Amino acid sequence: MNSLVLGFQEIEKTQLMLVGGKGLNLGELSKIEGIQVPEGFCVTTRGYPKAIEQNETYQDLLDRLTVLKAEDRNQIGEISRKIREIIMEVEIPSDVVKAVTHYLSQLGDQQPYAVRSSATAEDLPHASFAGQQDSYLNIIGIEAILQHISQCWASLFTDRAVIYRMQNGFDHSQVYLSVIVQRMVFPEASGILFTADPITCNRKSLSIDASFGLGEALVSGLVSADSYQVQEGEIVNKRIATKKLAIYGRQEGGTETKQVELDQQKTQTLTEQQILELAGIGRQIEAYFGCPQDIEWCLFDDTFYIVQSRPITTVYPIPEVNDQENHVYVSVGHQQMMTDPIKPLGLSFYLLLTPAPMRKAGGRLFVDVSLMLASPSGRETLINVLGKNDPLIKDALTTVIERGNFIKSLPDDKKEPSYGKSNQGPAPANYQTLNDYDPTVVSDLIKRSESSIEELKHKIQTKSGTDLFDFILEDIKELRERKNISDPQSFGVIMTAMNASSWINEKMMEWLGEKNAADKLSQSVPNNITSEMGLVLMDVADVIRPYPEVINYLQHVKDDHFLDELVKLDGGQETQDAICAYLNKYGMRCAGEIDITRTRWSEKPITLVPMILGNIKNFEPNAGKRKFEQGRQEALKKEQELLDRLKQLPNGEQKAKETKRMIDLVRNLIGYREYPKYGYINRFFVYKKALLKEAEQLVQAGVVREKEDIYYLTFEELHEAVRTNKLDYKIIGKRKDEYKLYEKLTPPRVITSDGEIIAGKYKRENLPAEAIVGLPVSSGVIEGRARVILNMEDADLEDGDILVTSFTDPSWTPLFVSIKGLVTEVGGLMTHGAVIAREYGLPAVVGVENATKLIKDGQRIRVHGTEGYIEIL
Repeated sequence: MNSLVLGFQEIEKTQLMLVGGKGLNLGELSKIEGIQVPEGFCVTTRGYPKAIEQNETYQDLLDRLTVLKAEDRNQIGEISRKIREIIMEVEIPSDVVKAVTHYLSQLGDQQPYAVRSSATAEDLPHASFAGQQDSYLNIIGIEAILQHISQCWASLFTDRAVIYRMQNGFDHSQVYLSVIVQRMVFPEASGILFTADPITCNRKSLSIDASFGLGEALVSGLVSADSYQVQEGEIVNKRIATKKLAIYGRQEGGTETKQVELDQQKTQTLTEQQILELAGIGRQIEAYFGCPQDIEWCLFDDTFYIVQSRPITTVYPIPEVNDQENHVYVSVGHQQMMTDPIKPLGLSFYLLLTPAPMRKAGGRLFVDVSLMLASPSGRETLINVLGKNDPLIKDALTTVIERGNFIKSLPDDKKEPSYGKSNQGPAPANYQTLNDYDPTVVSDLIKRSESSIEELKHKIQTKSGTDLFDFILEDIKELRERKNISDPQSFGVIMTAMNASSWINEKMMEWLGEKNAADKLSQSVPNNITSEMGLVLMDVADVIRPYPEVINYLQHVKDDHFLDELVKLDGGQETQDAICAYLNKYGMRCAGEIDITRTRWSEKPITLVPMILGNIKNFEPNAGKRKFEQGRQEALKKEQELLDRLKQLPNGEQKAKETKRMIDLVRNLIGYREYPKYGYINRFFVYKKALLKEAEQLVQAGVVREKEDIYYLTFEELHEAVRTNKLDYKIIGKRKDEYKLYEKLTPPRVITSDGEIIAGKYKRENLPAEAIVGLPVSSGVIEGRARVILNMEDADLEDGDILVTSFTDPSWTPLFVSIKGLVTEVGGLMTHGAVIAREYGLPAVVGVENATKLIKDGQRIRVHGTEGYIEIL
């Protein structure tokens, strides 16, 4: 076998680095029984380096390209052009020419061929590289084919291919190009077949695009195509396009665009029988590759030929399950305000914490709600609870139920599980709400949590090796059963506050016609650990403000050792003490904190520096205390106003008395809503520090290369690695690649076991035509400059800005002191961003689909926090 050229039938599954993604897939396709693939061969990746390896100018230009960034467009363009010129001018090595000539003589050297690029970083599960390299059609004769092989090699350095590699982290010198030479088919029709619907991601819905002539017209966007949808062997939808143009091969070589005959323009491209035949071929190819496929096909002489198949990289994976039943899954990330992927160690910790039926997919967690949906009473509970928090999830689940046949209804006497009652975790069966405020209840719960953490810190110091893992498992078991996650008293306090808040909103609307009255009453409540965190950072700024030398130093710090150097400066000791005290209380927090593997503020204190400097710039001394007091006074004023208005009504004294009781419950208890999460994030950090000590031992023993490698193992796998001092290190590399793929995926709120993403819609009327709609979670109307921020560390806010972001968790709270309004893509009525927005009195709209794309950074916007929409001004 000649390693410079391989026929499709000679290609092995393991030869990606020889033939690239396209070539490998064609090799596999040609082995599937009954699938017609036009004959051909691959000039392997060994030919390309042979041609340019001795060229010093090429190497020099490549080195210059490597140090550039994707933004350096002009330099990229200039260097890439020079590299392409060199590749076009170099002579193709004689042994490559000889091998190509040999294969062409067997297939017919005067036949027309397609000459196509196939890069080693192309048509991969995690990066499609679609359209990055060039293809040439209807090439005739050995000389012309050899010339186009050089052109394909040169297309490795088109501007778009170079920039794509930079953006996706591929090394230019490590991406090689194979060239496919494949016999041309001159089809009557051609197109693309997706074995999963590319819009809804439904795996049972197969989608076909078809038009006349060569497929290049369709791929390049030159023509509209017919669109057919097939489900389970039946055509369920057809859209016939007007096809004015088509591309055809010319007899002397090359292609031309022709006008389609007028009477044929609106003709259906494929017959019903052909559509179903093609759908069957698609399912056969999908079964062979084991995942949804994007397939290029053409029809010649009533036979379908397949010229390419690649994995669909954008389809969200289905949560794994071992039966053939229908299932419905709800995203945990949308309830926990963290839709990024979670590393394996983080996922396994979350799974240890909850008894709910969790499933993994795309590095995220989903709750299987199928059993609750099957029970009429369970269904109602689930939809009401989730609907309060996220109307889009409620609407999506309602859509599933309305279909009737997807989830079969059980008799109502069947006991449904009680998960999903709160995003703190499962609802304890024996919790009780409070009728009246007991002043000791919250402080007792907080003291109990604090002493429990201190006890954990003390005990864990003596544990190591497998003892540590047993100890952590036992502590989590206790946490689940008795401590603050499912503690009946803790849960009772939270539900009491939530119920009282709902009661106030409903009754004030009914009695006084006032919307969301509880929002203002929730401002500056006591015992909210998260909102206090933002105000305390303002106090840290007050400590630093008198010391210009320290401020100047902080403006230029680059690494996390800046705290050690502070003591040399005037005011440095005071600054160090203030920051360390802050980290002592809040240092276990960070963005995406539900993932134990995320870097905590204590591990990277420099994260806080921009926020501290922002507070010094934007606020006067003592602003934190003033802000809290102002919010408290506004809430008391609102309370008095409501009670006075109620007393004017029939039976007003009784209404005012009942309302006062509910207001007291909200003001005294709602702040505790944030504490249970703070408690278990605190515990997570204690576990993490202990596990990182074990990781240091594994590094010293040569089991892993760096401490952070343990994040790519599950808790059980890490336990085993510590026990045996052994690990197959390939698993770490594989998981890192998977994580990079997961980062590019957007998780759905609701997905079915068919892989269909059910998108909910807001049902609202009488809004302005251009309104961007979301869920109203904190009342008021505010105008300001939109700051679209995806990473908290990039925040450069000024007083009066409106923060627009994907999601916020407690770690974002220190930014809330600088803003006047909040817009997020994810969130509900009781998620952290909404709770803190109400407490700080910030108008807020959450659950706004694609907010960070629809709203541009710097635009002036108006946020309608009471009605739940945004206007771009």
